[in-house]
Amino acid sequence: MEGGIFTNSHILSWLKYFSDNTDIDLEHVKILDITRKNKNLIPTVEAHRCVLVFTEAGHKDIFYKMWDVGLGECEVIYNEGSEPQGEIKRNKVLEMIDRGINASAGMIVLNPNARSTVKFGMDNKKFATGSVKYVGSEIRSVLLSKMQVSEGKNLCVISGESIAVEAAMMCGEGTVIAVEYKESDRETMEENLNRFGLQNVVIVDHVSHDTMDQLPVPDVTMLVASASLEQELQYLTERNPKMEFVIYTLDFKMAASMRDILIRYGLNDINIIQIAVSRLTSRNLFENQPAPWIITAAAEN
Repeated sequence: MEGGIFTNSHILSWLKYFSDNTDIDLEHVKILDITRKNKNLIPTVEAHRCVLVFTEAGHKDIFYKMWDVGLGECEVIYNEGSEPQGEIKRNKVLEMIDRGINASAGMIVLNPNARSTVKFGMDNKKFATGSVKYVGSEIRSVLLSKMQVSEGKNLCVISGESIAVEAAMMCGEGTVIAVEYKESDRETMEENLNRFGLQNVVIVDHVSHDTMDQLPVPDVTMLVASASLEQELQYLTERNPKMEFVIYTLDFKMAASMRDILIRYGLNDINIIQIAVSRLTSRNLFENQPAPWIITAAAEN
């Protein structure tokens, strides 16, 4: 290995080792090299029954993090050392939370409860507590759907903390740029990234040439409309004239003026909707939640 990166020959040797020493059908194995940029272990294990993970030494709490998000019953198949040889060992994640990774090596993680479909709208209780007031999970589901998140897209999320976290779980081959203007919100975002083991998020404190020019060009931007909206639109449309936007606002006047604003920046394919959610309370009464306007916009082809 050079620079902690596993070559094709290393991957093949580990595949042969596990094939010779286990009864696992390797046809259905998802290969994940987390020594590479933008590779997220926890979301991948959540979505696949069998993951062959390549990792470098130094991940002291890798199994604790998996256990902490509910993956304790997953089984880990591994050996001691950094070469595909020797005795095979098998333990559940919950039995390994006090140990880390002490050598660059491969391991198989089995998750019998893996989900095979994309999961929108995590429960807000799963996110880190802190300065952030998270949008409701139902509204977040719609926002993520409107963003049309896929593996290879690069995304920008402005003041949308939980949206950035969930989007990062879905686009393992792309980068999420999370713009958080408040220091306390950036700290909460860091806590969420650590909690979910996300490696593909870059946090910046504002939208400008000096903070974003060296980062991947976003394909889609989700933003919460604010006083800096037009400054953000100007920079982002200059960076990518074909960028797609998903905009959230609770302000009726902002929603009503949005079409004229977006047209000024070359965004003509505009759609504006309002979503209302009501929850049944313990008193058997329906309680109305905030009803935002969601605007999607892009330059017409």
